[in-house]
Amino acid sequence: MVDFEELKRKVDWVWCQTLLLHRRAPETRLASSLSDIEIFVLLFYGGLMKYDPRDPFLPDRDRLIISKGHGAISLYPVLADTGFFEMAELDMISREESFLGVIPDTIIPGFETINGSLGHGLGVACGIALALKKKQMDNKVFVLCGDGELNAGAIWEAVMFASFHKLDNIILLIDNNKLSMLGYQKDILGLEPLEQKFSAFDWNICIVDGHDLKKLYEGLNGLVRQKGDRPSVAIVHTRKGRGVPRLETDDLCHIRSLTGAEIDDLLSGEK
Repeated sequence: MVDFEELKRKVDWVWCQTLLLHRRAPETRLASSLSDIEIFVLLFYGGLMKYDPRDPFLPDRDRLIISKGHGAISLYPVLADTGFFEMAELDMISREESFLGVIPDTIIPGFETINGSLGHGLGVACGIALALKKKQMDNKVFVLCGDGELNAGAIWEAVMFASFHKLDNIILLIDNNKLSMLGYQKDILGLEPLEQKFSAFDWNICIVDGHDLKKLYEGLNGLVRQKGDRPSVAIVHTRKGRGVPRLETDDLCHIRSLTGAEIDDLLSGEK
């Protein structure tokens, strides 16, 4: 039984913790890290992903490949809360003595890979997924990418590769927040309709509101349970900077930072 009230409390807690991380390290990409919180919460608390924080590299685990690394600061509190590392580490983000940087690294327990520049996470995931199938293991490989990454040709090479090799153990999660670093996606390299593009490459497709926990759970759970020989993609509609009005309405929110006073106001409920 999924307790959506408890999951909502987790979402709110991770949102607050992400703001606090940004307060300690203003160079973090806050807006990008606020749109994918519900995805992380459902994967780690909603029973959708198999993992063991006591043994992060347990062979019989599902894999989570973070392709949009700059937008994964909101995963730090989740990993700490689920036992991958001590909660006190969150207070040390960006310090020399801490493994928590403003961009994640594989030295952080719970992070699988370093994917280089944006657009390479899905290709890395394809290699992992193919290896798992060769070993006759049924573990899933989840991949989180941003919609701006879809501008990269390497993504579409991986999309074709996954379909051709029938990698039904891949679930691509697109944080479709409509904004790239320098403005709206539709003005930079419009890729809509995404559904038709993935359909042309014979992927299973789910389109869902990324901030509605019940609908997001139903969509992702459906993909996890999907049978067949096709890879799956969830086009998750989100808001960049979700919960921070100043960021939600700024087409350059990707590169904006908040002041300590602004964060204090948000955390006290003055939005």
